[in-house]
Amino acid sequence: HYRKKLDNLDPFISENGGGIYVPKDYFKFSLEDTGLRTEDKEGYKAIILGTEYEDLRKALLQLRQEGIDLKGFGDMTIKEVAAVTGLSHEEAGMAKDRDYDEPVLFKGSAAETERLIQRVHEMGLNYTYGQFFHILGNSDKGRAVSILTDLYRKRYGNIVTIAVGDSPNDLPMLGCVDYPVIVRKRDGTYDGRISVPGLVMAEGIGPSGWDRAVRRLIDHLA
Repeated sequence: HYRKKLDNLDPFISENGGGIYVPKDYFKFSLEDTGLRTEDKEGYKAIILGTEYEDLRKALLQLRQEGIDLKGFGDMTIKEVAAVTGLSHEEAGMAKDRDYDEPVLFKGSAAETERLIQRVHEMGLNYTYGQFFHILGNSDKGRAVSILTDLYRKRYGNIVTIAVGDSPNDLPMLGCVDYPVIVRKRDGTYDGRISVPGLVMAEGIGPSGWDRAVRRLIDHLA
């Protein structure tokens, strides 16, 4: 949806690193050479890194049966997802169409949170958090960015990487690029949980901060 609005025809990473989607024939070599699982999906060659959504939903159901109060996007109506995210109904419908990551509402105590994290790990899964708590498999933004970076290096040789984030789920991504950038949140503050070497503190909130930071870095690198 947003790639079409931006006329962006380049590869992208989905759902906290669950998949890397590369337009067919984008690279002049086979992605099977990566040794990673790939699938053809809607005009893309997808590198699959995450756990299938159906398995994540089964895990969430098991956690709920154990008395952990969770509510995932898969349990919500489009109207409910729109209410908790601020998305339009059309966008909320797209947000419910998941592949490798389940955002959940969870308001437990510190002890309950610790129990949830322990059980997620015992199930062989992982978690991350930003606006929501997310249950996912053995994937994160950093691993996906590193793989995609290697593909670009194979095509172009030496490249420079930049990542922009604002939440703890961006940490793996920010930690594996040349220029990590943090933007302000809606209330004008930076997330104090984000700390990586060489972190650039962008002046601006969300997309505005992203735009300023990238333009300055391009000028600096030109």
